[in-house]
Amino acid sequence: MGKVAFVFPGQGSQFVGMGQALSEQSEAARSIFQQADEALGFSLSELCFQGPEEELKLTANTQPAILTASIAVLAAFREQRPDFTPDFVAGHSLGEYSALVAAGALSFADAVKTVRARGQFMEEAVPAGEGAMAAVLNLDRAELHAVCEEVTAAGHPVQLANLNSPGQIVISGSAEGVKQAGEKAKAAGAKRVLPLNVSGPFHSSLMSPAADKLHGVLAGVTVADAKVPVVANVTARPVSEAAVIVDSLVKQVSAPVLWEDSVQWMVEQGVTTFVEIGPGKVLSGLIKKIAPAETTILSVQDGESLTELLNGGKVC
Repeated sequence: MGKVAFVFPGQGSQFVGMGQALSEQSEAARSIFQQADEALGFSLSELCFQGPEEELKLTANTQPAILTASIAVLAAFREQRPDFTPDFVAGHSLGEYSALVAAGALSFADAVKTVRARGQFMEEAVPAGEGAMAAVLNLDRAELHAVCEEVTAAGHPVQLANLNSPGQIVISGSAEGVKQAGEKAKAAGAKRVLPLNVSGPFHSSLMSPAADKLHGVLAGVTVADAKVPVVANVTARPVSEAAVIVDSLVKQVSAPVLWEDSVQWMVEQGVTTFVEIGPGKVLSGLIKKIAPAETTILSVQDGESLTELLNGGKVC
């Protein structure tokens, strides 16, 4: 039997109504939303269930909302299968915090407060309009890296931010840097360059102020050694020691998300089943482009898909 990895989505997977039906069906899921409301001092559950969407899309709200919706699904799963442990966990950017909760390295209450602060720091790091991100399709990683280096050397910082899958790389940096790099990428043969609707240049050097502030918050949080290997965004390799986990979370804010590399590494370790836990199917779509065709890829975000997982025999 092949190995199983649980993976957790990041920003962009949110939608109004996420988690509502599951919290009505599962006591464990409902408890997670209640814990989030208590930890944050406002009704995050109401924002997830009712919106408004404009409020939910604010980074400082989106990050704790997606974490909470993801851990609620995990709690509902564990309510039914308390004995099952995946071989690896991983998360895309913000999703790494969900993975760390799943691995027992962070308590849920600490994680939800930390990502709320992380979102606020990321919003504050760069004034609105000064930073940007764009997805570049079908350009070789080395070529795009060279383009970013050239534009940065000319005084407009831009870098690779999310190495999502073959043919999909997100760049991030100053608005002018992203614009120039996008133009040069097209000239170099990129199929398309799509500006992203985000509030800041995430995973770029411009996020350094947010990384510094996050380090201060993490210093006041209890981080334990992970019980399951967590494949970290910054290295695409497993981390389990508490000190290494903290270091990688701080670096992650301004470093690229090595998602393609992380999935490839897990496949090399014998993972044949990936279970995306949380809202949306973004990671499932990316994994399909990275992993071998025979890989089982499952998405669990509500009671119906959870029942399918539990009864399908693919995982447990």
